[in-house]
Amino acid sequence: MSDPAAFAESARRACWIAGRILGWRPDEFWTATPSELVGALNDPADTTALAFSRDHLNQLMELDAHGR
Repeated sequence: MSDPAAFAESARRACWIAGRILGWRPDEFWTATPSELVGALNDPADTTALAFSRDHLNQLMELDAHGR
């Protein structure tokens, strides 16, 4: 089972980034998908930017579950 404190800290940091860099309000952050957040943070001129895949999300969730 994932540690709620680790998820909360990750969500807090992601929300801060979305607010400071993208100018998103909290409701805009919480209604966005992870893919939308990554897409908004990627440089549209950078054609080498990697897409945020389901596999990557699973890897992040696994790391979070183990407190890494």
